Amino acid sequence: MKDILKRFQKIIVIALLLIPMFGIGQEKETFKPIIKWNIKAQIWMRYAELNDGSLVNSESTSSYSDVSIRRIRMPISAQVTPQVFMYAIIGGNNYNIKDDKMPLNILDLYGEYTFGKYLSIGLGKSGWQGLNRWNIRSSGTLMGLDSPLFSLNTVGKNDDLGRQFGIWFKGQVAKFDYRLSLMSTQDITSKPKENEVNFANNRPRKKISTYVKYQFFEHESNKTAYQVGTYMQSKKVFNIGAGYQYQADAMSKGNTALPEAELYDIKHWAVDSFLNLPLANNDAITAYLGYYDYGFGENYIRNVGANNITSGGGDDFNGAGVAFPMIGTGSTIYMQFGYAFEQAKVFGQEMIIQPNIAIQHSDWDALNQKMTVYDFGVNFMLNGTHANKISLGYQYRPIFDKNTLKQIDAKGMAVLQYSIAFN
Repeated sequence: MKDILKRFQKIIVIALLLIPMFGIGQEKETFKPIIKWNIKAQIWMRYAELNDGSLVNSESTSSYSDVSIRRIRMPISAQVTPQVFMYAIIGGNNYNIKDDKMPLNILDLYGEYTFGKYLSIGLGKSGWQGLNRWNIRSSGTLMGLDSPLFSLNTVGKNDDLGRQFGIWFKGQVAKFDYRLSLMSTQDITSKPKENEVNFANNRPRKKISTYVKYQFFEHESNKTAYQVGTYMQSKKVFNIGAGYQYQADAMSKGNTALPEAELYDIKHWAVDSFLNLPLANNDAITAYLGYYDYGFGENYIRNVGANNITSGGGDDFNGAGVAFPMIGTGSTIYMQFGYAFEQAKVFGQEMIIQPNIAIQHSDWDALNQKMTVYDFGVNFMLNGTHANKISLGYQYRPIFDKNTLKQIDAKGMAVLQYSIAFN
């Protein structure tokens, strides 16, 4: 099966590389098909205080240091004709000591037809869905060390790193930018525990979502679904947006094969704003503020830890590794702020330095206390670009008691990240 998948991936890459050839002669002679591709990677060197009772390869471990690859991405795009656009991303996440293999998967693969700036229709597997700015973001232009993972509210459950199969409509009308998608979610084969709300093991219903933003200053590109994390000094942007997600019978309390199982719809809505403002002194500000209301069903809660290397354990409510109650039924306020200093020489190297902070403050129904996670970071953009970037980050997360469901402790994780892109 793995050999078949590898061959299929090679065929897809070759096909995308050859697609422009078939567009020649189909349009006016002045049009020249365009194909672009690159490779991006984020390498982590980390020290983490692990949650109490965590196991690394079945051995109790309180702290751990490691080197891993957080993400690999190879995006390929082809403007086949003035109207037809093809896009694919091959890649993967979290290559660490838990697995000595490095499989690459097809994350995106779709085609779009453009009627005009006001409307494009796409079909395939993609991250084109609504709710908020960060539902799918450009990993190569992040301001924080990592993306706000709570915004990927079904990640690893009924989607593939935020991607799903479906159809979508997008466009820009005057200062409005919109997207509307209808997606097929993946099957859930695991059975929810009795008296616990989780993703239902029934026939998946379609997920509908939308996001609309109003752009006050310069317009952002909507060529792909991936929103830029920070433009630094290169663009003046201020947007406000609102979005919604809905999927019927997506959650259940107990096994849906049993008549007593109680079903819940997923109902999420969000409002947010994004600012990127170059200043008169050649510095720049990037800021984000969003309010999210998640409706998964009665007291749904999920612990998530990015790039977790543990094999199990966990004595507290958080579970093992670096996990914390990241996603659940309830509300979240999320903010980011960064200040990019003017590009200058530091130790003989041209760079932009950008300190930043992010805060997730969540009021989850399942917990008896509000939860706050702090992320502090500083970026060193060598030659002033994201393509060659060193980031230093520290995350401070709360630890909750499994009985009282109140915070009893806090632990930290420090990461030195190197981001590189080959164009």
